[in-house]
Amino acid sequence: MQRKKTKRRLVAEINVVPYIDVMLVLLIVFMVTAPLLMQGVKVDLPNAPSAPMENKDDEPLIVSIKEDGSYFLDLGNGKNQKDELPNIVDKVAKVLRQQPQTPVLVWGDSKVDYGSVVQLMSALQGAGAPSVGLVTEPPGAN
Repeated sequence: MQRKKTKRRLVAEINVVPYIDVMLVLLIVFMVTAPLLMQGVKVDLPNAPSAPMENKDDEPLIVSIKEDGSYFLDLGNGKNQKDELPNIVDKVAKVLRQQPQTPVLVWGDSKVDYGSVVQLMSALQGAGAPSVGLVTEPPGAN
């Protein structure tokens, strides 16, 4: 038996299916790695004309930083205690282990270096504070 020879036409099309697969894999890789590349301190910045805090049951932890770089901790008893940052972080961590819903606020002097405030907020988040708020004064309070 003799086989019939059929002429096959050459296909001049590009198969794009492998390119689509590669593109989808790259998309997934970028979607997973993009949030990991972002660094920063998560902060809920209040607007200047902000409303008072809703949670009035829990006494907040207030950490103040003055223009000269000194830190003060107010544990709710109205007494500001001057201390070093590592000691304040330890005290805040102890309070947050006992009462995890305690709000943590930063009261910064208007002339404090921005880097110092960010360092303080990062240290407080490292101590276990889920969010760190900034205390502001309403407009016209000065």
